Amino acid sequence: MTSSTSTSGADRQDRPLIAVLDYGIGNLRSAQKGLQFVGADAQLTSDKKLIADAQAVVLPGVGNFGACMTALRQAGLEESVHAAVASNRPFLGICVGMQMLFESSEESPGVKGLEIIKGEIKWLPAGVQRPQMQWNQLRIKKQDDLFAGLSENPWMYFVHSLSAVATDTSVVAANCEYGTELVAAVRLKNIFATQFHPEKSATEGLKILENFVDTCSAVATSK
Repeated sequence: MTSSTSTSGADRQDRPLIAVLDYGIGNLRSAQKGLQFVGADAQLTSDKKLIADAQAVVLPGVGNFGACMTALRQAGLEESVHAAVASNRPFLGICVGMQMLFESSEESPGVKGLEIIKGEIKWLPAGVQRPQMQWNQLRIKKQDDLFAGLSENPWMYFVHSLSAVATDTSVVAANCEYGTELVAAVRLKNIFATQFHPEKSATEGLKILENFVDTCSAVATSK
């Protein structure tokens, strides 16, 4: 972790309120802690009012697509996700949280995703180890504020057995190579989502979270 990232997080006065959705699946607190480290008032919550009042919303996810979608729905938070996206507030999806934004997944036939981004989640290609549990380099496809300050091909940490196949490839913000070219990040309007874990990706991953927090602060200031 660089001193610049740590300092900006510790010293920032504009601590935007970011709702990290808590729907009872896996280790959702790591995303919260990463955002807090870079200066956000990040709250792990299932409180719909707090989610509605937050300046940004984060959907983390680990494990099985179907289990995550079922838990989100049982927690009554599916509508909160759609409302957050529709409000044009900054929205960040992480790992299975990114996959949930799509229409469906081969991992869980018959389970509908959030259907916010058109496309399907498919198994990693035959011949590679599943899951991909390693550091891998991003190939940034289009410039984005959340990539500001990163190296040309930054290393990020991945843990996944499936990958998004977007119907509209213009939403793909970054790829990585693992047996074939895989979607590593997407951007659609106010949504930014990553297959990798920025909160576990050392300095450059934290820089993405810091850029997200800066975007939240800028949006709040402009209102």
